[in-house]
Amino acid sequence: QVQLVESGGGSVQAGGSLRLSCAASGDTLSAYVLGWFRQAPGKEREFVAAIMLSGGKTHYGDSTKGRYTISRDAARNTAFLQMNGLEPEDTADYYCAARRGVTISTMSAAYDYWGQGTQVTVSS
Repeated sequence: QVQLVESGGGSVQAGGSLRLSCAASGDTLSAYVLGWFRQAPGKEREFVAAIMLSGGKTHYGDSTKGRYTISRDAARNTAFLQMNGLEPEDTADYYCAARRGVTISTMSAAYDYWGQGTQVTVSS
């Protein structure tokens, strides 16, 4: 079992920045990928970014590439999502997810563990 705890959501004006954190615990996490997904009201869950805890390889969704940066502190099994240039369209619940493996997937069904989510609201 893996437990994920997100933090760092909130409200910000367009153009602003937020940093989300995802602290993972419970298994040999060096073999895991941590990903971020988001879901806006009435929309499907969307892949944002993911990172391999071992090695740090990253992958980004098309809608956030260039504005968001994912990083990790492997010693603390924590992933971070730095979000810059936020737009009202970025408003959503953001979820951290974990999957055991050596490849990054953009599909939510590939992730076995999920955090409770943190809300991000961007006003114009």
